[in-house]
Amino acid sequence: MTDLAQKARTLLDLHAAPEILTLANVWDVVSAQVVADVPGVRALATASHSIASTFGYKDGENIPLDLHLDMVRRITQAVDLPVSMDLEAGYGNPGDTARRAIEAGVVGGNLEDQMKPLDEAVAAVRAVLDAGRAAGIDFVLNARTDALVRAAPDAPRQPLLDEVIRRCQAFLEAGAPVVFVPRLVAREEIEQVVAALGPQKLTLISVPGASLPASELQALGVARVSTGPFTQRVALTALQDAAQELVAGGVLPADTRALN
Repeated sequence: MTDLAQKARTLLDLHAAPEILTLANVWDVVSAQVVADVPGVRALATASHSIASTFGYKDGENIPLDLHLDMVRRITQAVDLPVSMDLEAGYGNPGDTARRAIEAGVVGGNLEDQMKPLDEAVAAVRAVLDAGRAAGIDFVLNARTDALVRAAPDAPRQPLLDEVIRRCQAFLEAGAPVVFVPRLVAREEIEQVVAALGPQKLTLISVPGASLPASELQALGVARVSTGPFTQRVALTALQDAAQELVAGGVLPADTRALN
């Protein structure tokens, strides 16, 4: 078994385990190295929003794919852990984008459905999985539905949850090992989705001030929780706060660590 295939198998096993997989998303080499050095970290995931912001682009496939993949390649080469990439919606060709990501050292990835017709979204899922098989790895696709992201704020919740479940079940039936539902934070709604999909199938994003703790999500049967752009925002908040303190006549925090 190749090293890449072994990393893919490891990442897949981490999603299937009863213990929740907690991923603090990274966006460059130093953030990846800092997170990888944390005891208990078993895998990494990149954040497309954060990588785009690093280069001055807005989220949503505005960063050129070559530039995006170059940063991801630098990350995979800098760490020994399995790395999952945010593929966004596949840049117009999900299968080829997944193939190129695998060549960059990636063994898993998120793929947005952008609420495209379900048959198109399922075809994209299959294309990514086919790219993994062609490369000889069990690519760990985290198939994302944007049913809640794109919903109107006042939209009735139950029809939205029904659509979430319909799409997630279709992605699982197409072969995706896990499915991702951003903006799903309420306990009772998480319970409903897990009941429909089964345990260790659902992945969520941890939203500051809104999400349940990872330990509680684990008890609910959630497979994985990640942080998306929020870890970069944590870092940038600390940077801006330190700059503000310094400009106001103060000093940098005394507990600053030499992490680079």
